[in-house]
Amino acid sequence: MKKYDLAVIGGGFAGVAAALAAARGGADVIIIEKSNALGGAANICLVNPFMPYKTKIDGKEVALSAGIFREIHERLEARGAMRGETFLEEELKYVMSEMVAEAGVSLLYHAYIFKSHKDGDRITAVSVATKQGEVVIEADYFIDATGDAQLAFLSDCPTILGRESDNLCQPMTLCFRVGNADVEKFYASKPKLAEAHKKALEAGELINPRENVLVFKTPIHNVLHFNTTRVVKKNPTDPADVTEAELLARRQVYEIYEFMKKHADGLENSFLMMTAAEIGVRESRMIVGDYVLTEADCRAFTKFEDGIAACNYDIDIHNPEGSGTSHYYFPEGEFYTIPYRSLIPTGVTNMLVAGRCISSDHGAQASYRIMPTVCCIGEAAGSAMALAIKDSLPVREVNTDTLRATLKANGAFID
Repeated sequence: MKKYDLAVIGGGFAGVAAALAAARGGADVIIIEKSNALGGAANICLVNPFMPYKTKIDGKEVALSAGIFREIHERLEARGAMRGETFLEEELKYVMSEMVAEAGVSLLYHAYIFKSHKDGDRITAVSVATKQGEVVIEADYFIDATGDAQLAFLSDCPTILGRESDNLCQPMTLCFRVGNADVEKFYASKPKLAEAHKKALEAGELINPRENVLVFKTPIHNVLHFNTTRVVKKNPTDPADVTEAELLARRQVYEIYEFMKKHADGLENSFLMMTAAEIGVRESRMIVGDYVLTEADCRAFTKFEDGIAACNYDIDIHNPEGSGTSHYYFPEGEFYTIPYRSLIPTGVTNMLVAGRCISSDHGAQASYRIMPTVCCIGEAAGSAMALAIKDSLPVREVNTDTLRATLKANGAFID
């Protein structure tokens, strides 16, 4: 294959936004994606809906996630693919593929990264596994948008796993859909279901330790979306652990579905419609970058001089050991920003990291990990790469004032 200016590893919200921003800035870009479509966890793991990303400032509602995320949102709305912040995954796949095609971004699907080639402190190429065997892709710059800091890990950049005290990660969840449900009837019976669920959990009758049943309405008539399984104490980067997690989560799906049919209304004629293609991962590896964003930074509403994205989603920590979910909600009008330095991994000069695996601690990651925010982080990474490519700069030498001005000019919210 030809050599590219930039290779983006991972085609989720962070990777797509990174590729679009870089290509619009003049770079020749390829996205390398392990699946058959763009959208990442939204498609592969059925992560839906978009979590809150707005606040009120001086009485006016402000979207803290704007820029390319707003473009995606508006295109989905124009296609009738939104119900509030819930979206149709098939439409998302189409919208994203059209956007990258318009920007001239190359794509390689069904390609799983397994090796990084380095020359000193520069990555020169990556090897991906395909049906034809190993394929080597060369580029001048790279963005790790894998969610698991996979390229950083393969490039021997230091990473951390999970929370600092014991390396446990937030639980994995296999989302599922129930079809032919009477949605309004089901919602009316939620208090009855909650009481029965509480009693069953206290009696030790359920293998799923989650403290409640989390359900969302969808844009599809008579379809319910459940984000309610919980697999704890498994390492999302260990293939044996992930295999065990998939098996356990599927048992939990059937357990809770059968339980709901007994204790909730509206599911009498329903059926288990689908489970996600992969179990969803909230947290795994994070890089050790030039700056480690902390929970304390978030709670202090810190606005960094090199801030490239803003967030106010609550510090939402699903217990890595069992039941319970802790929350810290930001006051109206308050938010923090994410510094560009948190995108720069230690040990290399031509790679940035975008998505839920940037440099941070466990508490901060619990807030910024949502799709609207990681999309904005991706846009910042791609915009920075366009500047670096233009002047052949190491990523640390990108002028952050110029980067921030570029983002603002392109409709992003910074501060």
